[in-house]
Amino acid sequence: MPLWKIAWRSIQHRSLASSLTAFSMSLGVALIVTVIVIYGVLDQSFRRSAQGYDLIVGPKGSSLELVISTVFYQREPIGKIPYEYLTELRSGRYRSVVEAAIPVALGEHYRGLPVVATSSEFFTRLEYLDGRKYQFQSGKNFSDGNYFDAVIGYSAARKTGLKVGDKFKTMHGKDISDEHQTEYTVVGVLKPTGTPNDGAIFINVEGFFDMHAGQENVLDASLTLKTQKTEVKADDQDHVHDENCDHDHAEEEQADDHVHDESCGHDHAKSLSAILVLTKEEKTTATAREGLFGDIQEIDGGKSVTRQIMTTGVMALPGRIENDLNAQAVRPTEVIAFLFEKIIGNVQLVLLILAALVVVVAGIGMMVSIYNSMNERRQEIAIMRALGARRTTVMAIILLESILLSLGGGAFGVFLGHSLILVLGPWISGATGIIVSAWHFQWAELILIPGLIALASVVGYLPAVIAYRTDVAQSLHG
Repeated sequence: MPLWKIAWRSIQHRSLASSLTAFSMSLGVALIVTVIVIYGVLDQSFRRSAQGYDLIVGPKGSSLELVISTVFYQREPIGKIPYEYLTELRSGRYRSVVEAAIPVALGEHYRGLPVVATSSEFFTRLEYLDGRKYQFQSGKNFSDGNYFDAVIGYSAARKTGLKVGDKFKTMHGKDISDEHQTEYTVVGVLKPTGTPNDGAIFINVEGFFDMHAGQENVLDASLTLKTQKTEVKADDQDHVHDENCDHDHAEEEQADDHVHDESCGHDHAKSLSAILVLTKEEKTTATAREGLFGDIQEIDGGKSVTRQIMTTGVMALPGRIENDLNAQAVRPTEVIAFLFEKIIGNVQLVLLILAALVVVVAGIGMMVSIYNSMNERRQEIAIMRALGARRTTVMAIILLESILLSLGGGAFGVFLGHSLILVLGPWISGATGIIVSAWHFQWAELILIPGLIALASVVGYLPAVIAYRTDVAQSLHG
């Protein structure tokens, strides 16, 4: 009979004690699996959410807060930058190193979900999860010419019930009075991406500007009416127009003229929360000779030299932006790496240590259980020896028993861990906008197999040694 069958029958003989021992092991394994899978999915999603672009250009301040608000939509934007910066990046002084610049305006929401004002290039030029293209479950991308079209993420569609053809209104605050009168029409629903974009709603940035300009138009018309009542002569309107920007709406010009006056500094007068920038990888030697990247001499005129010059220009772009514009240029991948390695990574390490301690305690309990059973099994072991079993054979049976208990508890722990993820998945998705499925498996889970075997071998060694040293004659006589 194979040794593992003998060990398995010994476990069945003490089914209650064996089941409790394996269950204690499974609890620790379940905690380890849950931590590994959830952290792995979040790490993968967060790190790769910003891989479709190289830089985030935004207001000066905390780079971490800029990334959290722009990539994950978890905070209010830290400030605003002028719309003219987008023009500078697309067709101005940075056009030689910028492949594409995509606007982002935040601050609106619908039923608690973030509303992101952007352009159609967000879905045509950007990628996610290592080069994957955005695809639509239904409908299509909005066009830049249709100001009041919207695209909705997969999770957002499930939460709100919105579908293609439905209309909705956004809100700026929490009160119902903060709801805008402008209606947007859903023209597309995204397929799941596993990124924070699943939980967001995307609208045309030009419609965003038009919506706020319309609100200011109504406000300015009302204030103009009040001003006209206090003015005796209509000729004073020119004076009101001249001092309009210095009195914070105390005196206003006529509504139509005021909307197009961007020098007044209104909050929503063509301002953005951030700009997503894709940089170019290669440029011609002619561009390099123009001195756009500093005084860099061309050596051979070859392609390799051109690429080296271009790389220098791309690397210098964040510094140039911060020196030339009142803004910061952040590499999101670096910020996210810091976030996970220095902050979230430490939390994961603590949880894994606690889970490992639970497994070790369960292993010690297994050792105690097998050790206590040795007194009852002395005669059984002696009979096996009398029938010709070697000492090493008896020792191997005890070690196999420990390994089977450990692997059985580990297998059940993996099942418990993924079941726990199934329960926690909706909550995680609601909090982060990232879909965490019970069927997500991480390669790190495979480390549990040799780890459990090693632990079982260690904790089973002492009982195995006792079985090895069992005196046959004394045990049979007893």
